Amino acid sequence: MSELHKFIFDGLPVRGMLVRLDDAWRDILLRRRQSGAYPPAVTELLGEMTAAGVLMQANIKFNGALVLQVHGDGPVKLAVVEVQSDLRLRATATVQGEVAANAPLSHMVNVHNQGRCAITLDPQDRQPGQQPYQGVVPLHGDHKEKLEKVSEVLEHYMLQSEQLDTTLVLAADERVAAGLLIQRLPLQGEANLAGSGVGRADEDEIGRNEDYNRISILAKSLKREELLELDADTILHRLFWEEKVLRFAPQDGAHAPRFACTCSRERVSGMLRSLGRDEVESILAEQGQVEVACDFCGAQYRFDPVDAASVFLQQAQMPPGSSSVQ
Repeated sequence: MSELHKFIFDGLPVRGMLVRLDDAWRDILLRRRQSGAYPPAVTELLGEMTAAGVLMQANIKFNGALVLQVHGDGPVKLAVVEVQSDLRLRATATVQGEVAANAPLSHMVNVHNQGRCAITLDPQDRQPGQQPYQGVVPLHGDHKEKLEKVSEVLEHYMLQSEQLDTTLVLAADERVAAGLLIQRLPLQGEANLAGSGVGRADEDEIGRNEDYNRISILAKSLKREELLELDADTILHRLFWEEKVLRFAPQDGAHAPRFACTCSRERVSGMLRSLGRDEVESILAEQGQVEVACDFCGAQYRFDPVDAASVFLQQAQMPPGSSSVQ
């Protein structure tokens, strides 16, 4: 079963989380196989992103959806992970072209160093006119060097957005997606991805805290095979047996990270309304019906001329400002 573990180091300004996704991750891949399995390198990329998305959502406790995506000019045009506040998750990737078995991130997404990583925080109860928060970073370092791991990109992102040192160790294959996050605690309040909790003292502490640096080195010694094969108790004992680790009750069972898609016929109807009546009628004239498949779960939605007409009839009956579905 999938599970999430949170812990702190007693008396030290350091926290950590360990996630292991097995059934949730395999559910995503099983649905994808209906339209063709991902190449192994894409499976690894998307699995690492999925584990990272869960860690980041659990770390900031955001009431809404955290959406992590990378996009660029390689054969992997887009990879997207969405994690809700209760750890329901979904993920998908768009692949156009061949991907080598051991292709690094730059070959998949960032061929000409124009790739981007975006993290969007979309509030659950968004108010009229309220826009989601989004932060975007390139897939290269400060000196334009290409970053070859998702963990490196996200560590760079977290340092820029929170001014807090963060260590990420990620791994995935066709069975398991897993990740370990270690982060230096902010000196003042709770930092978040929008940077509201960041103070000058936090910036001055970057890279200087000896306790964090020691624990980070231990975390980075974790091998990919260990992260994929070993249970949480074994990993934490092997890495931090000399530290005093205080663990919280794990999030497992009904509270564990789990696959769940938020697509619906209502949302697809909203998408058709956004296309406009003329475009939809053009598709109907050519194909006889409108077919929409969810990229995340593979669900098929079909609209014949009567269905389509009812979509726009509903729009005409709606009060102003309520015609689109978020």
